Amino acid sequence: MSFTVHGIPVSGGIAIGHAHLVSHATLEVAHYLIPQQQIADELARFEAALTTVRADLEELRTQIPPNAPQEFAAFLNLHLMILNDTTLSKVPSEIIETELCNAEWALKVQMDALLDQFDAIEDGYLRERKADVIHVVERVMKVLLGQPGYAPIPDQTEEQSLILVAHDLSPADVIQFKQHQFASFVTDLGGTTSHTAIVARSLNIPSIVALHHARELVRENELLIVDGTIGMIIVDPDPQTLAEYRLRQDQWDIERQKLKRLRNTHATTLDHTAIELHANIELPDDVTDVRENGGTGIGLFRTEFLFLNRDNLPDEEEQFEAYRRVVRDMDGMPVTIRTYDLGADKQINGVEHSSTNPALGLRAIRLSLTEPQMFLVQLRAMLRASHYGKLKILIPMVMSVAEINQTIHYIAEAKQSLDDKNVPYDRKIEIGGMIEIPAAAIALNTFIKKLDFLSIGTNDLIQYTLAIDRTDDTVSHLYDPLHPAVLNLVAHVIKTANKAGKPIALCGEMAGNVELTRLLLGFGLRQFSMHPAYLLEVKQKVLNTNLNDIAPQVNKMLRASDPERLRSMLKRLNA
Repeated sequence: MSFTVHGIPVSGGIAIGHAHLVSHATLEVAHYLIPQQQIADELARFEAALTTVRADLEELRTQIPPNAPQEFAAFLNLHLMILNDTTLSKVPSEIIETELCNAEWALKVQMDALLDQFDAIEDGYLRERKADVIHVVERVMKVLLGQPGYAPIPDQTEEQSLILVAHDLSPADVIQFKQHQFASFVTDLGGTTSHTAIVARSLNIPSIVALHHARELVRENELLIVDGTIGMIIVDPDPQTLAEYRLRQDQWDIERQKLKRLRNTHATTLDHTAIELHANIELPDDVTDVRENGGTGIGLFRTEFLFLNRDNLPDEEEQFEAYRRVVRDMDGMPVTIRTYDLGADKQINGVEHSSTNPALGLRAIRLSLTEPQMFLVQLRAMLRASHYGKLKILIPMVMSVAEINQTIHYIAEAKQSLDDKNVPYDRKIEIGGMIEIPAAAIALNTFIKKLDFLSIGTNDLIQYTLAIDRTDDTVSHLYDPLHPAVLNLVAHVIKTANKAGKPIALCGEMAGNVELTRLLLGFGLRQFSMHPAYLLEVKQKVLNTNLNDIAPQVNKMLRASDPERLRSMLKRLNA
């Protein structure tokens, strides 16, 4: 019987193939007592499991295909680091000894304790790192329970496509499956910032997360259609639906090939207005994707990756090398680097900041200003890297002029320390601010005078404007970029900045949504920054847009208040 399941789309396209159910370790393990005289044997059994998993991960590292995204190695290194951390490699042994319990139970108890800490994290990216802990624990648990370390892969003919259906899927699993033919993967868990989603986007595989019950509903070898664009899978499709989607799949592939021809085409509207299409990156290796997709700059380099999943802070030299590498690889094109945007509940260098609501607490620039020494290290690294190309500094989550003044003070201090050592840097380096708090958007004129450029962070701006936690899938359907308040706020920021002659970019998810490209152009936006995978599609929309033609429709949309009418008007705008 045919039916559909809906989730969150993370990588577009259409895949048609047979389901392969990827098993995962059952963490509802038994709890039983171990006699004192057998504790040593139980400890040895746990150590043997750790050794086996460690060897498995090391072996996977040697199997990474040469053309695999660089994130694969980084994810494997992360999983090895988690496995070797004392919180997982030593604490369960202590629980075995003190509670006289079996190794499986001790490991589960410690994992639950760690996950409780992650659940308290408000920041979506950081909170989803708990999935990496689960992936590592599951691999150890499989060995303890006598299960194979890897999910078996059925024999597939060359003509067949394989669609992996999992409760969750780790990057290590994806590396294993990379050696085989598969067209897509879908998972019950995950979010748009999970490692699974990152890998999916880097591979351009149609994929969906947060399906909730797909692993239970889908049967092995069942025919599936995965529509990664709208986030839907069709199970056991009827012949007519199958034929329709095969045609859509062919059309999608043809369109993707056509888009590649636009790589070196300048993004210019039909009425000859130049548009800058930049990219958002998290890792220096992402620059390759930016260049291959015709990006003309980095609009947002998230520096948090240097600070996450480690016990020590990156020193100035490590940060400098990372920033310089990106600047050099962009070969003269602009690179905007955001100072770290870490959550208030993330322990940094032994200093823990607690908050009842971290999303509204000590994070981003607020945290930087309370940790001046750490902030100065990053600022010096950025300034040093500015000597090698066009680098700009972006301040996240600015709310007040006082924050900007303090930041400028620390930048001046960092410059002075480099001057004292005769270290070169760009003395005219530009300083910008992210507009992602409604208060900053409303009081924009007070920031314009202090900053060289602005960048709208729509992900948080929408979240704070609508009071919606975008990482919570129970309310994520209320997260609406087309809400009249959101549209008017974004339009206000763009119009105000343009009137003042201040450069303004938009680097949130709205920038990569091709359905919103013309709307944003109508607002007056001339610089977009998005995931590299979306650059060519947005460029195509720009090339087919006449600004004079869309202006009246956009103005009408700003006056509309009914959400359904807005969606109808958006369809007409894109017709």
